[in-house]
Amino acid sequence: MKSHKSVRLISGIVILSVVFTLASTAGPVMAADKEEAQGIVDKAKVTLEEFLRDKNYSWVNEHINKEKGVLIYPQVLKAGFILGGSGGTGVFLARNAKGEWSQPAFYTMGSVSFGLQIGGEAAEVIVLCMNQKAVDALMTSKVKFGGDTSIALGPVGAGAKSNVVADFVSFAKSKGLYAGLNLDGSVVDVREGLNQAYYGKSLTPIQIVVEKKATNPGSSALRAALKKAK
Repeated sequence: MKSHKSVRLISGIVILSVVFTLASTAGPVMAADKEEAQGIVDKAKVTLEEFLRDKNYSWVNEHINKEKGVLIYPQVLKAGFILGGSGGTGVFLARNAKGEWSQPAFYTMGSVSFGLQIGGEAAEVIVLCMNQKAVDALMTSKVKFGGDTSIALGPVGAGAKSNVVADFVSFAKSKGLYAGLNLDGSVVDVREGLNQAYYGKSLTPIQIVVEKKATNPGSSALRAALKKAK
């Protein structure tokens, strides 16, 4: 009987130790994730402003406040190994009928190979959502560009004019220069952990973007920058 009691006692101590360990590490991990999330939002603002200032991307400036939403990736890395895998994390914001921009939801983007035309290893990327179909696709599941939704490279150059017909239109630059980044075949998926860290609770993109179940004042500068576009 004593041996059984000893086993139960030891088991209880082990379980309590695990619980206390998890409790002690959960806070720092969540704080780190929140810091990472805010960093992505801040960098997204910088990326957006760089595109808006660049005359070669005047089409972005002229259309961003006319379209349904935008994906902003401050850095998409080309790994250069294992089939040239590439990817990055960014934010998605949608614009409602009143012209108001939503809170950001976090999304990853990955591809076997993006094939940067200028041979760079990293790029800043903006993808405009041209219709409701594009927004709905991001709200419901992971999206494969060129699958159920179409994507096209956006017009580049001072005074560029073009009637692009696609669900998504992408723009990319690397080291301040045009990067003909082909996103066809790449996959965009929700970064659930960062969404939870940024808003303090588990939320779906619909709850963040459409239902406005949470806010974070850290996104105000990014949203203001979007509003300033022509």
